[in-house]
Order: sequence, then C-alpha cells, then structure tokens
Amino acid sequence: MNIPSNLYYTKEHEWIRVEGNEAFVGITDYAQSELGEIVFVDINTEGETLAQGEVFGSVEAVKTVSDLNMPVEGEVLEINDTINDQPELVNNDPYGEGWMIKISVVNPDDLNNLLDAAGYQALIG
Repeated sequence: MNIPSNLYYTKEHEWIRVEGNEAFVGITDYAQSELGEIVFVDINTEGETLAQGEVFGSVEAVKTVSDLNMPVEGEVLEINDTINDQPELVNNDPYGEGWMIKISVVNPDDLNNLLDAAGYQALIG
C-alpha cells in the first residue's frame, strides 16, 4: 500500500498535499483499492468555502458511492477536470494525476487534526 510521507491523511481516507497557502486533495491508495473500479467522480463545489469534514463531492465505484470530505477548511479553487473523462486515474495514480480538488487553506491549524503517514498506516493496519 502506497502511503507517501509528505502528505496528511484523514480517517475517512482523503489525503492533502499542502503547497504554501494552497493544497491538493484526493483519496488514498487504500481508499481506491477498497472502492474498486471508479467510474464517476461528482464534484460541483468549485468556488465554495467548506468546513473541515464537510462533503465536497462523491466518488462512484462499480459497487458503491462514497462521500468525499474536506480534510481542512478551505475554498475549492479548482476541480481536476481530467478525472471527469478518465476516472480510472483515481485508481491508477491517486496521489498524482488522480487528485480531485485544489483548495485555498483557510485555517492551517486544521492540519493538526490530521494523521501523518505513520498514523494513517496504523489506522488501516
């Protein structure tokens, strides 16, 4: 299971990569493997500011639909349009081309509520 050490993780299996005041968000390798083949990503929160833990969209796999939760409070600046046409990128490259949203981080202290790679590894076993 791929768990990059430069990311923060939620207990709901989202990751966040902070770059200055902005950050990229997606689902973890573990999450995509548990969901199975992802067939559709539904995110329509661009321009909205959402609280930590609030739903920013959903991901649909062959066998289930799962909500996507904000790892930190932030404004959704951009949605990765590439995954609309190629949702399999979330399965194939969850930490790279399969990212879901780019946000402006409102409260950097929210990161203190997240897991580091070791904490996430302990969570998933």
